Amino acid sequence: MREIGSSEAKNKLSALLDQVEHGAEIVITRRGRPVAKLVPSGPGFDRKRAKRAAAGLREASKGIRLRGLNFKDLINEGRP
Repeated sequence: MREIGSSEAKNKLSALLDQVEHGAEIVITRRGRPVAKLVPSGPGFDRKRAKRAAAGLREASKGIRLRGLNFKDLINEGRP
């Protein structure tokens, strides 16, 4: 992982972004201390995938009991 000072990063931002686009990770420092990291962007939020995951969790939790309490009772008691 490459480190670069903040003033140099400001002057070379376009070149740094090119490197990050190809998989590099770059730490930006100020007075020798890390303050930021440039990393490749991951895929964005996938709403359909999140809805499928939530539906799967709801289905998996049906009928599950904990010491005689169900999830709804625990939520009503304020225990997430």
